Amino acid sequence: MQASERKITKFDPDVLKQAEELASNAEILPSGHDLKIRLQSAKEQKRPLRVKLGVDPTSTDLHLGHTVVLRKLRQFQDYGHQVVIIIGGFTAQIGDPSGRDTTRPPLTSDDVQKNAITYLDQIGLVLDLKKTEITNNADWLQALSLKEIIKLASSVTVSQLLAKEAFGGRVEKQLPISFHELFYPILQGYDSVAIKSDIEFGGTDQRFNILQGREIQALYGQESQLAMLMPLLEGTDGDRKMSKSFGNHIALQDTAADMFGKCMRVPDNLINKYFQLVTTLTSKEVSAIADELKAGKNPKDAKLRLAEQIVSQYHGKLAAELELENWDKVHSKKLLPEASDIKRHKVETNTQLFRILAESGLSAGTAEAKRLINEGAVRFQGEIVKDPNAVLNLSSSEENILQIGRRKFVALIKAK
Repeated sequence: MQASERKITKFDPDVLKQAEELASNAEILPSGHDLKIRLQSAKEQKRPLRVKLGVDPTSTDLHLGHTVVLRKLRQFQDYGHQVVIIIGGFTAQIGDPSGRDTTRPPLTSDDVQKNAITYLDQIGLVLDLKKTEITNNADWLQALSLKEIIKLASSVTVSQLLAKEAFGGRVEKQLPISFHELFYPILQGYDSVAIKSDIEFGGTDQRFNILQGREIQALYGQESQLAMLMPLLEGTDGDRKMSKSFGNHIALQDTAADMFGKCMRVPDNLINKYFQLVTTLTSKEVSAIADELKAGKNPKDAKLRLAEQIVSQYHGKLAAELELENWDKVHSKKLLPEASDIKRHKVETNTQLFRILAESGLSAGTAEAKRLINEGAVRFQGEIVKDPNAVLNLSSSEENILQIGRRKFVALIKAK
């Protein structure tokens, strides 16, 4: 019998409290009432809910956008439920087509294994890994027979698959769809069968895949999982979802200084969303910040608190306080960072400015260096320099400070 069909009309107060907190900021399918029923049923059966998140380790870095789901999972974990992380050892070799106009490059098993190690290290910054069940879907998907794959394929029609946004968009644009991509949501759905999932988490872009898991569980005689969809977090550009490929991300492995600076670039209209989704502040505290902003408080003050909060979560309170102090020195008081914190770089005679930026590490390469100079983002001794080919007049008696924006400095030393 499905949980939604159970005749549960009375809920314990602690269940209602759990449901209220766990449902915040999430879209729940079929409904929020089903979450209450599932929680009450689990309590009566004296068992934890099995809460699933599948991750394909496609790179080595996690960012704040990933933590939106992880923080919600931590709430389930703190209430005593069993979080199950499924490493996509098999599905990553297909590639999730969600949100893609092209076929995602498949990963090798070695790539998956290497990336998975760094993923788990970073996931451990939010979840308690000692209480987390870690699995790999290669363990069961590789063992599926052709007969079982055909059974899985019978759970969905071609028209349903092509209605999926990722596929439908490509059909409209007459872009190719590889046949193996059609299997991705089916195999992700079978993961729910393999671990007997009660609830599956994902971003709103995972709606089709997660709902497919409900269908496949029913096909195998299991109770269908609930879907809990979390909002996608826009990046620091304020436009596209946070992604390393868009260069608008705040990585969990960023230094405290970079993390603080990137948080200060969050657009004003996203301040509340960041506080809601990626900090540990209570809903009451977040509401108070929102009220202050509505009343006309300077958004910069809210962003300083946001930056301090996020750096504190990943680097500790002391590091956050230090970055707040450094930010105040450089931006409010227009002072340079402590001399000991500024990197030194030796410059040969007649070296062009754009080459100095690239060689000193202030830019990722010469192309970026030229772009930054042309945009007026580069200062030497406090003055903007707009000629990429400029040769700087370096003093041998004082600091020669080259600066990009408000966060990056290097002291130039004249080579002898």
